[in-house]
Amino acid sequence: MTYYEQVVEAAAFLKAISSSFHARIGIVLGSGLGATVDAVTDQVMVPYTETPYFPRSTVAGHKGRIIAGRLNGVPVVMMQGRVHFYEGYTPQQVTFPMRVLGALGLRAVVLTNAAGAITEDCRVGQLVALADHINQMGWNPLTGANEPRFGFRPGGGRRFFDMTEAYSKDLRALAKEAAVEEGFPLEEGVYVATTGPNFETPAEIRAFRALGATLVGMSTVPETIVARHMGLEVLGISCVTNMAAGLNPTPLSHEDVDAVGQVVEVRLAALLKRLAPKLAARTDAQP
Repeated sequence: MTYYEQVVEAAAFLKAISSSFHARIGIVLGSGLGATVDAVTDQVMVPYTETPYFPRSTVAGHKGRIIAGRLNGVPVVMMQGRVHFYEGYTPQQVTFPMRVLGALGLRAVVLTNAAGAITEDCRVGQLVALADHINQMGWNPLTGANEPRFGFRPGGGRRFFDMTEAYSKDLRALAKEAAVEEGFPLEEGVYVATTGPNFETPAEIRAFRALGATLVGMSTVPETIVARHMGLEVLGISCVTNMAAGLNPTPLSHEDVDAVGQVVEVRLAALLKRLAPKLAARTDAQP
């Protein structure tokens, strides 16, 4: 069975469980950012372990469940946790869940993550909308034969496609509008992705800053590349959980990242709940 056929089978499996998986908006929740799940009503929850071909999340703070339901009345499909290259998965396995989301019929996806701040302008607990990214992972999930059938949306499935607007300006504008309504500003930043699992060195952070990055993490970029390959619009939101190496007097730890994530996830959940109807109105207006 080909990779494409595995994706289609997994999507069909979920659709057969519930019509709730026929949604237009997807949300991926990063480390320690699961509070949004509690705001979803009429939930249908399926563990990754029960979904055909899905990789299993092995990192603390990643529940490993795919959830369909309504967020502020809007049908959504939500991934609670993701898998990473450093867990030993191939690039195709890392992005398999995103491929399945595309096969479910999504038009837009919100990718959230826990990130370290590279500049002192960012502060721990802040939410930042991604304006762009830098791929420092050393690999690309699209390497290999191109599969044009992954073009689930107009313009998708092409071998060579434009990444000038990897993260939608229009979706960022809606997110900023929702943030103001929630009583806080949503700044923009540039996210640099590394493979991990170790945190970066101070010298690496200085190099990333020189490249123009403001945030650093170990995810999101592969999912964004694959989502754009399929023709989906992407909104990226980073939760600043720590100051990067060289900017923090104490050693970095995943436990601290999770702890801060559990504090900021409430604000993220409120933002996503406010944002959902705005995203729905935009996707419903598309042909």
